[in-house]
Amino acid sequence: MRKEAIEKRRHKVNDSQYGTQQLHERITIMNIHQITFSPTGGTRRVSELLCKGFDTESCITELCTKQENLKYPSINADDFVVISMPVYAGRVPALAVERLKGIKASGAKCAVIAVYGNRAYEDALAEMQDVATEMGLQVIAAVAAIAEHSICRMYGAGRPDEEDAKILASFGQDIINKAKNGQTSAPLALPGNRPYRQGCSGPYPIANDTCTKCGTCASECPTDAISFENPQGVNSELCIGCMRCVSVCPMEARGIGDRLNMLTEHLKPLCRERKRNELFI
Repeated sequence: MRKEAIEKRRHKVNDSQYGTQQLHERITIMNIHQITFSPTGGTRRVSELLCKGFDTESCITELCTKQENLKYPSINADDFVVISMPVYAGRVPALAVERLKGIKASGAKCAVIAVYGNRAYEDALAEMQDVATEMGLQVIAAVAAIAEHSICRMYGAGRPDEEDAKILASFGQDIINKAKNGQTSAPLALPGNRPYRQGCSGPYPIANDTCTKCGTCASECPTDAISFENPQGVNSELCIGCMRCVSVCPMEARGIGDRLNMLTEHLKPLCRERKRNELFI
């Protein structure tokens, strides 16, 4: 049942499912791994705030980088993994899923976090659960959290904020306690549809006349959709619309032009109200 005051939704295994309540030995977690795909920084920020509730250090693997810079972590069965992904039109970016599957999970426990721009997360959590389970991870918790919209930045502006930080840390405490208690539970019942909704592509940002051709966008693009020879343009066949180039441009020269106003108006009724963070555990 959702408790609005503390913004948590809990799905617990109880006596009625197994007949008797079981006592569990407390497990020692060896290492905490944060695995993020965070083009504009909001997804990684959410992950870091939640992991503050663990009260222990963690290592971060960023998947939103050039292929040659990818460094996959070594995960053991007694480690704990936090996977954080942005939501694009109700789905997880295909590139993020592809790169995530390159990690050997070793049967570790994990939590999945879908980070969205105050509109909706739709099938993203269910998709993340399926991908993590297919990898051999044990998904014991899931979180839907809000960060600033990557395109229309007035929606979810400043989030995660101080209120979010407190809530996410409390989520982290609940999650790590469940992991350490060693309790076995049924698979989480998460919102979302299977088959998933159809994904979409674009919009594809380009540079305006203030571009100095410094090459920062080209050096940061995770798909090599921007060339150093012509950094003002974009290869739409490679671009995933992640807005990484927009967020790193020192001149704020990149964007989607007139389409921004159209998209802003379209999203206004969907993003007007402040959405709440949710925990499924």
